[in-house]
This record gives sequence, structure tokens and C-alpha cells, in this order.
Amino acid sequence: MHTDSAKILVVDDDPAIRNLIFRFLNQKNYQLESAADGETALKIFEQFNPDLVILDVNLPDALGYNLCEEMQSRTDVFILMLTSRSDAADKKEGFLKGADDYLTKPFDLLELEYRVKAILKRQRTVTTSEKQPLIFKDLEINPVRREVKINERLIGLTALEFDLLHFLATRPGRVWRREELIQNVWDYEYVGDQRVVDVHIGQIRKKIETDLAEPCYIQTVRGVGYKFEVDS
Repeated sequence: MHTDSAKILVVDDDPAIRNLIFRFLNQKNYQLESAADGETALKIFEQFNPDLVILDVNLPDALGYNLCEEMQSRTDVFILMLTSRSDAADKKEGFLKGADDYLTKPFDLLELEYRVKAILKRQRTVTTSEKQPLIFKDLEINPVRREVKINERLIGLTALEFDLLHFLATRPGRVWRREELIQNVWDYEYVGDQRVVDVHIGQIRKKIETDLAEPCYIQTVRGVGYKFEVDS
């Protein structure tokens, strides 16, 4: 996908903000559609099949987080959330629902452009060498189908959770600091709170570990970060 011609859907019920973003990104040669509410957004989403959705958290007929989840259950779309509050719990909620990034209103248009470019650079594709399924005991990670199974049972991960787990699992035993994981998995100079890594690791563990107190796949290395290690 050439980032310049990427398809972007802008969803915000505030016409001033919606039009501002639309016009600004239109000048940058992206293909654009916009919607003022959740229902319209989903209809357009189906037909337009965007690469990225810029999504306001508070819509008149839907909560942005739920829309984010709904859209990502259908395609590998990127989601950039817009929120009018800089509330930390809000951000955590957004990331748990699979948002790729976050902007708090009011924001600078250049900052928006920077985030959009950065997100679109994160390819959801894998190189040939990384196409082999990874199997550890009862855990199977399939990078081509982007599926994770435990004992043959399919586990639902968000796109970002999958990327993070796959990255760690392809480099077992290596300890990664949070900022290193952000650089490699988020794939750009992430300026937000590094605890976002902890949130995602916590979510992955809930889905793949049987005992959260004694995780058998992703280990915490105190004071440093995380590593993927399977006890033989």
C-alpha cells in the first residue's frame, strides 16, 4: 500500500472538526470519506474498506471504542482515536479495544498528519521468513492468517496484540525494554505513555495464559521489560 493514496474514513459528529480534517488530508492526496455518526460510519466502512479510520470517541449514536472493536473484527484496519479528554482511563480503554493511536482535542493538524503517516507505515504484512507458524507447547501463532490458537482453540487478539505477541515470540529469550517494543511494534517514535505496553501485555496474558500469577509465555523482567520464554 502506498501511504499517499491510502483510504481514510473520518468519523466525527462535529462538522467543523470533520471538515477540517477532511480538507486537510484531502490536500495530501489521501482518498477520503467521512461520517457524522456510527451507523453511517459502518455503512461507509463496508463499501469503502478504509486503511485507516480517524474515529471520535463520543458519537451521538455510538461509543467510538465499540465501533473500533466492530471495525477491527471485520478487517485489519488501523484506528486513530480522537478524544476531547486527556483522561488516562480513556486512553487505556481505547487501547484495550484495539486503537492504534490517540489524539486529544484540540490538536495540531501537522501532528495529525505525522500520526497518520506513522500509522500507515506500520504494515500488517509479514516477510517470507516470518511466514512460518510458530508452535510452543499448546500455543500456535500463524502470521499469514494472523491467528493465535491455544489447544486448537482460536484466541481473539486485536491487530496490535497480535503484532506484539508475534514480535516477542519470533525472538524468544531476548529481553526487551518498553521503549524498544514501542519502536519495533508501534514502528515509530511513539510520544505517548510507555505504560501502553503493559496494558497490551496484560491483555495478551489474559487471553493466552492459564495462570496470570505464573505466566508461562510472556515473562516480566523486573526493572527492564519483557521476554517471551517457554519453559521446556
